[in-house]
Amino acid sequence: MDWAWVLAASGFAFAMAGTPGPNNTMVTASGANYGFRRTLPVAIGMGIGVAVIIFVVAAAGGSIVSEPRVHLVLKWVGVSYLLWLAWRIANAAPAGFAAENGRQRPFTVVEGALLQLVNPKLWVMVAGAVVTYGSGIAGDLTVPAAFAVIFGGATLVSTLAWTAVGVGAARFITRERSLRLFNRAMALLLVLSLVPVVLE
Repeated sequence: MDWAWVLAASGFAFAMAGTPGPNNTMVTASGANYGFRRTLPVAIGMGIGVAVIIFVVAAAGGSIVSEPRVHLVLKWVGVSYLLWLAWRIANAAPAGFAAENGRQRPFTVVEGALLQLVNPKLWVMVAGAVVTYGSGIAGDLTVPAAFAVIFGGATLVSTLAWTAVGVGAARFITRERSLRLFNRAMALLLVLSLVPVVLE
């Protein structure tokens, strides 16, 4: 592992973490509905979840993601759960308005971390990273640890940036109806982000 490896892995991590996907869509919606400070825990949780998962997978030599049956189960469980979350986002009562039904709090650190277990985009990213940058690392925890720092950090930076986008969008949303439309647009983006996973 050298600086060229670090730069290449970091470029891959930021490219994957920064593009629209389940994590970024969810924190954008959360930022618009709950603000930056209240969305911060779930963003941190997402970074932790990514770091832990990629560390474990890389340390195991990628055998977890190379098993076709495991990959298939992770894919469809993840897609099903994220479709359910999209439905919840689309039907959420805006937190800034006095609605009493629906989820009236953002996700927590633990929920953000556990969400990564069923995030199909993450598993695609992990598989790509381990296959491309993790060859010949059996028994050496240096590379898995570097993966954890790089990919966990890229996820945190990305989710914070997308949270800020949501907070910025909320400044232009002054009516409950507008925020509901925004939530539905975010839910639609979440569903669309799953299309490449379903078609692979």
